[in-house]
Amino acid sequence: MERFDAIIIGAGAAGMFCSALAGQAGRRVLLIDNGKKPGRKILMSGGGRCNFTNLYVEPGAYLSQNPHFCKSALARFTQWDFIDLVNKHGIAWHEKTLGQLFCDDSAQQIVDMLVDECEKGNVTFRLRSEVLSVAKDETGFTLDLNGMTVGCEKLVIATGGLSMPGLGASPFGYKIAEQFGLNVLPTRAGLVPFTLHKPLLEELQVLAGVAVPSVITAENGTVFRENLLFTHRGLSGPAVLQISSYWQPGEFVSINLLPDVDLETFLNEQRNAHPNQSLKNTLAVHLPKRLVERLQQLGQIPDVSLKQLNVRDQQALISTLTDWRVQPNGTEGYRTAEVTLGGVDTNELSSRTMEARKVPGLYFIGEVMDV
Repeated sequence: MERFDAIIIGAGAAGMFCSALAGQAGRRVLLIDNGKKPGRKILMSGGGRCNFTNLYVEPGAYLSQNPHFCKSALARFTQWDFIDLVNKHGIAWHEKTLGQLFCDDSAQQIVDMLVDECEKGNVTFRLRSEVLSVAKDETGFTLDLNGMTVGCEKLVIATGGLSMPGLGASPFGYKIAEQFGLNVLPTRAGLVPFTLHKPLLEELQVLAGVAVPSVITAENGTVFRENLLFTHRGLSGPAVLQISSYWQPGEFVSINLLPDVDLETFLNEQRNAHPNQSLKNTLAVHLPKRLVERLQQLGQIPDVSLKQLNVRDQQALISTLTDWRVQPNGTEGYRTAEVTLGGVDTNELSSRTMEARKVPGLYFIGEVMDV
């Protein structure tokens, strides 16, 4: 049986980065993954350009039942440290909205960077390998793979969550945690599009492909200001993906379709300047024409000129466009979700090392945790 100082299961972002650092620290490292290539999910991120970090990383931006858990890790390795690594590899990048950093070229550059860092640490890759069982004794851990048995002193689980099963996602990490007596919190899809109840969906399906700036507010007060996208299944876009992680089944979300416009002032000014102009054409200055026309067909926008718009209808219109209350039917689930909420309870882990308190030598990192 071949032995290693450390075995990392999962060749995603967390697994490769951990392997690289351990290898460069002089450890003999084996990195195992069930896929043909490492970093498959990285390639999907950021629309294929990988939003690899954010200028405004802070503990408060992370979701967990233990909100203080990530403070130690973020203090010891910051976004600036990762940006330095990206720069060292000559990867050109740019900032989009809200401090999000993307590769100018392709997410493949980030995968190549992580693989290169692993190679510098002489990490052994074993791809297309399924871990059939894990056992622990006084010498460490023994893993039965399809075709061989390997052992190690330190075992790191970096197998991610349940999102995007088409890329090999599985509950493996949760099962290992439960095998060793660790608590696993309930999981659900996060960063995922909303589906809508049939009546509303049928009304809005013709808007598929229409995008509009928005501010979306969850019932718990969480707010995101990003684009909203109408789809054949419901609502998507950055604003919806973000708010989905804070939404609970049965709750409503409030959507402001005109976040940059004081609608009452705008309508009053336009009425004074162009009283005979249609309300539809006036609103089309700030909203997509297809959206305005559909809302008028649905009776949400009166078919009148500005001078014909009475106070009551104007207030109803303002409410419709700036506080549109939608109760999603659900989400598209793990199939399209970018992340998994919940996972290994962080109260079971050291916030400094990610080691399981109950099982010395066993570590959990990345999305498999409840962060």
